[in-house]
Amino acid sequence: MAELRRTPLYDLHLAQGAKMVPYAGWEMPVQYPLGVMAEHLHTRAHAGLFDVSHMGQIILRGADAAAVLETLVPADIQGLAPGRQRYGLFTGPEGGILDDLMIANKGDHLLLVVNASRAEHDLAHLQGLQGVTIEPVTDRALLALQGPEAAEVLARLVPEAARMTFMDARDADWQGVTLWLTRSGYTGEDGYEISVPAKDAVRLAEALLAFPEVAMIGLGARDSLRLEAGLPLYGNDMDDATSPARAGLGWSIPKLRRPGGARAGGYPGAEAIGAELAEGARVLRTGLRPQGRAPIREGVELFAGDEGGEAIGKVRSGGFGPSVGGPIAMAELPRGLAPGDVIWAELRGKRLPVEVVALPFFKPNYKR
Repeated sequence: MAELRRTPLYDLHLAQGAKMVPYAGWEMPVQYPLGVMAEHLHTRAHAGLFDVSHMGQIILRGADAAAVLETLVPADIQGLAPGRQRYGLFTGPEGGILDDLMIANKGDHLLLVVNASRAEHDLAHLQGLQGVTIEPVTDRALLALQGPEAAEVLARLVPEAARMTFMDARDADWQGVTLWLTRSGYTGEDGYEISVPAKDAVRLAEALLAFPEVAMIGLGARDSLRLEAGLPLYGNDMDDATSPARAGLGWSIPKLRRPGGARAGGYPGAEAIGAELAEGARVLRTGLRPQGRAPIREGVELFAGDEGGEAIGKVRSGGFGPSVGGPIAMAELPRGLAPGDVIWAELRGKRLPVEVVALPFFKPNYKR
């Protein structure tokens, strides 16, 4: 078994009393003494600091880097202005999702942030590109500061952070250190991702933690926050057998990359993906609220009736939503179900009623 990797903040996590667990080949904090519920609510009310250094950071250089990347990603990357970032998908030849990623235009290069579990795959996937230089970033940590007080807190250290809006990307100086900032996040809250040289990561984290609004937050609360925001997680809600339309991510593929568009196709799986976007997927990522208090988690089978019949789907993400005060879940279910419809989850041999609801469960608070 391969040895687990550690982020530059590993010792700080231990000093903060974190419970460490294996995650995507890394030893990561799942929670701190505050506890998952309190960490979640603290992020919704104040500002949570997350170590996301396990995620892959990759630089693409080349005069035509945007056009070249569009051969793998069905997004409008050529139209991405300097100082802005965009969500995108790596797609496979059958139309499935190989990974989801963030793409920032840094002027003379593109910066990609990919999932930890797919970082090695994505690097290998990019190696086939012609006309670009691919540079894995190995000497920087990545922090996420999320919550309604994140902007005020970060601006105390980096004043220009307050002038950024949602999906902005810029470099900023902090005590002689160059930070790569983006204003986005995967919690449904306003906030930032901060790429910092590894040698300065602990010092920056401690500077942020010195403010009373900020607390360290682990993977447990990160998962419940993104679930409440209706945000899919790679490996749970999407994978290489899940198409963009089925995952509810068709919005990330603009008209100009769809059939009839100015730069239609040209990426893996384009024909299948384009046809499904035009016709509509037969199954869709759907929000669910169990009517009782028992959470329904990944793998729980779902049925149209309270007895008999074949399963119509499985839960792909599920748990308790602290901000909504009850259990929530997402599943791929047949098209045609509408908010208010009731289906049934089979839990330990008993079927429990589950209501179909619109996503997200919690309205995002992004800085537009």
